[in-house]
Amino acid sequence: MKPLHEEYLIGSNGQKKAVLLPIAEWNEVVEALEELDDIRAYDAAKQQPSESIPFDQAILEIDQGKVN
Repeated sequence: MKPLHEEYLIGSNGQKKAVLLPIAEWNEVVEALEELDDIRAYDAAKQQPSESIPFDQAILEIDQGKVN
């Protein structure tokens, strides 16, 4: 993982209470989290039993609005 240049906000009790990141690094973190979400959704979908259909039929059904 690329190193982050984080800064911390310290509360009155001396404990860290928030993190500051440069916006470019924050955007990279968000992008990585979104990609992880996609991977998890893919993995979950692959675990579900499903019937395969030909690609052309799938496109036709999508175009006709028959998608669940």
